[in-house]
Amino acid sequence: MSKKPTTGGRQRQDGTARKTRSTKPDGPVTRSSASAPSRTKKSDGDDRKKPLRKTSATEEKRPAAKRPGSKPDFKDGKRDFKGGKPFGKTYGKPFDKKKKTIKKSTTPPDENTEIRLNRFIANSGICSRRDADVMITTGVVSVNGIIVTELGTKVTTKDVVKYDGHTIRPEKKQYILLNKPKNFLATFEDPKGRNTVMQLIKGATKEVVFPVGKMDRSAMGLILFTNDEDMAKRLLSPTSNVKNIFHVATREKMKPSHIDEIRAGVTLDDGLVKIDQISFVGDGQNFHEVGIELRSGRPNIVKRIFDHFGYNITKLDRVVLAGLTKKDLPRGHWRPLTQEEISFLYMNS
Repeated sequence: MSKKPTTGGRQRQDGTARKTRSTKPDGPVTRSSASAPSRTKKSDGDDRKKPLRKTSATEEKRPAAKRPGSKPDFKDGKRDFKGGKPFGKTYGKPFDKKKKTIKKSTTPPDENTEIRLNRFIANSGICSRRDADVMITTGVVSVNGIIVTELGTKVTTKDVVKYDGHTIRPEKKQYILLNKPKNFLATFEDPKGRNTVMQLIKGATKEVVFPVGKMDRSAMGLILFTNDEDMAKRLLSPTSNVKNIFHVATREKMKPSHIDEIRAGVTLDDGLVKIDQISFVGDGQNFHEVGIELRSGRPNIVKRIFDHFGYNITKLDRVVLAGLTKKDLPRGHWRPLTQEEISFLYMNS
């Protein structure tokens, strides 16, 4: 019988040789693997030598490290560090900063609502909160006949608070809605002696109220007055959900393309302004007048939007303020808010 040639491996049934694993190392080595000893004898004064390590294929392809401060490489619009792994996939999830959610009260304060003592004193109109803290620590304020010197003490309107022997009575919260005419400044007083909105609500209440927000002298429409600091902060907060609708007229004809840009959102110096709705007044053929609805507490925001496109406003009238309308409220007249409207403001601000 003739012998079949040997191939150095196992034979298949069809007579072909089966490949065997190669004992040759995959990557290059600095010294022959056969001749490299696993350990060497320890000589006098020398440390024990470690066996030579093989160089992997990944290390061969890895480029030299870049200098600190060099910019990363970008590929296909994504950050891709050459020789490394994609950012954000292997090294953990991207940082996601969660917004703090502040739980707001949906009802106006009543006689059982507790407030800090310094705020109670400041609401009476005697002094500021900082001065009230000084009064409390000096021991001249008493609550229900007991001297209080601890800051942070809370009281209600049922408590009897006295300062230097005199009873302090907090102001009653007042809410006045005015339909402002032209040529009146929306400020408490003017050093130049010009007309202010405070002249229009003279005698409306005994308490001292302030206008909420700013309004140009030439602007018209609804403006709210109150001595409720919480309500004012709610309405003026950048994150408030207060709806305002303005009737705007310009000297120039407005381009429909500009209206589309405003509808998509306008980026001003202080950031993006989102618009809920905007459209031409009437049948859409009057390119001088539009109605715009937005939810932003930024000052003079409407005028700044149209200035951004080069339009000169000839009429700016706020017809809706936080859901309140000027129905049955002629220009230059005011009225107090009803309890239902006050509760509505607390729920929607």
